Amino acid sequence: MNNYGGIFDLASSIAEVDKLTEASLVQDFWDDPAKAQEILTLKTRLEKSLKRWDDIDQDLEEAELLITLSREEEDASLEEEIEVLITALKGKLDALTIETLFKGEKDFNNAILTIHPGAGGTESQDWAQMLMRMYNRWFERRAFEIETLDLQAGDEAGIKSVTFLVKGPYAYGYLRVEAGVHRLVRISPFDAAKRRHTSFASVFVSPEIEDDVDIEIDEKEIRIDTYRASGAGGQHVNKTSSAIRITHLPSGFVTQCQNERSQRQNKLIAMRVLKSRLYEKQQEEKEAAMAKITGEKKEIGWGSQIRSYVFQPYQMVKDHRTNIEVGNVSAVMDGDIDGFVEGYLKRPKS
Repeated sequence: MNNYGGIFDLASSIAEVDKLTEASLVQDFWDDPAKAQEILTLKTRLEKSLKRWDDIDQDLEEAELLITLSREEEDASLEEEIEVLITALKGKLDALTIETLFKGEKDFNNAILTIHPGAGGTESQDWAQMLMRMYNRWFERRAFEIETLDLQAGDEAGIKSVTFLVKGPYAYGYLRVEAGVHRLVRISPFDAAKRRHTSFASVFVSPEIEDDVDIEIDEKEIRIDTYRASGAGGQHVNKTSSAIRITHLPSGFVTQCQNERSQRQNKLIAMRVLKSRLYEKQQEEKEAAMAKITGEKKEIGWGSQIRSYVFQPYQMVKDHRTNIEVGNVSAVMDGDIDGFVEGYLKRPKS
């Protein structure tokens, strides 16, 4: 096996977890279910990481073999296959390099992403739907699995809100970069006078958290409303009030779900999203307190304008945190946002 940085540490870590698991099984491993689950979760994460390194090792060996074959037999026809393999290998190595930048406790977790349009009615709702499509295309590029937890269609076009559960290694680590306000400038297709409009949409991101995470939700501090689930155009999906909206009164957070068949299932999902949002808020408050103590300058995060997408009078997408600019707006809206995400992750820390 080739000596890549980190791979032997991973294998060693898995071996240590195996030993711990075996020893703990003898000592009533499941007497502390939370601790047992923590160990098994760690083992699963390490095994996934090690498998990715193993895949890279196999790809590299295959590339070396093809290069040797091409030279020995002077077979130029193999060059295209070698180039494809090396390009794929570089992509995998780049991804693993980026992931070394993830230091957050929950960066490896799945993510919960919510998009809300700003003021502006149909124009902003259409922009929110355009962002939803952009992220869906990006999820496909990243091979992330997505589950739609809630989708509220707009009255005329676009969406009023959407919430996704995004599943995959480091989904939260990547997506937390996207939290904030996204601004669109374009000639509105809904304006008969063809005037230029500015629209805003907010993206909220929080990690999917484990059941054992200590986030207490007092039933007295939440309001639960039920309503009939509806599809596009207001057509009722069912005839019972199975959709759930939960308002957390102290924070003002509102979560909702209408995609499941039963009221109980929708309530469980809405509570899970609320718990995730409260965890994120808790972490932000801790970081703010630490920054105040240390005097560290922090960028404005949640709710700040992070990126502008200009369609007219010129074409440009600019990230205001890194000053990265891309002129190919169509590619960005088709999910090509890696440059923005990775650029932010690689930025010098002040």
